[in-house]
Amino acid sequence: MSDYLSGFDDWVEAFTDWTDVSISELHGLMTALMIACQPTDVEGWALLLDELSFARPSDKALQILTEYAQDVSFALKDKDDAYAYEPLLPDDEHELSERFLALKDWAGGFITGLGVAEITLSDDEREQIADLAKIASIRPNENEEFDGDEEEYLYLFEFVRMIPVGLFRKNRKNIKELSIIKGLAMGRLTAQESQKSLPPVFDAMGVRQ
Repeated sequence: MSDYLSGFDDWVEAFTDWTDVSISELHGLMTALMIACQPTDVEGWALLLDELSFARPSDKALQILTEYAQDVSFALKDKDDAYAYEPLLPDDEHELSERFLALKDWAGGFITGLGVAEITLSDDEREQIADLAKIASIRPNENEEFDGDEEEYLYLFEFVRMIPVGLFRKNRKNIKELSIIKGLAMGRLTAQESQKSLPPVFDAMGVRQ
């Protein structure tokens, strides 16, 4: 899907002055919240970003985040539409290394979102997230390039995009009632801090198992 059709261009424009995390990472965070929480309003997202120690983005950016979260929420709860879900990543007109980095960012944001949403995972779901953590731990090689080819990227992309479909919860929470917003005891990690705790080595064959 092109950057225009996916909305990637809109996000880039809206978040151009907001550099706390990448838009793919923020989209991953938002998606994780939408599998466990009801859509919220602009105020709800602003409160959440405040509690994550992020700078508050522009009104336009918050509005786009709110609208896309609603779309993701409605799509994931519909059995047919759910399988059309895609993470917000640059299209294939971008360099492969840029797309790998965005996929890595999305995975890290999603893992952070699971913690923020306080989602309890089954053993099978934990295995999936362990594989997702391997993607979030991708690092460039000594030449500042990402190992892997187009086929591997597409394989990982398909793996990643199906995770929200499988983890979607029917009984969802109110974002404003989450511990992080209500001020209850909770480990508060930003997306960047969360990624530092991820495994340092990416094993593509491990993901395929």
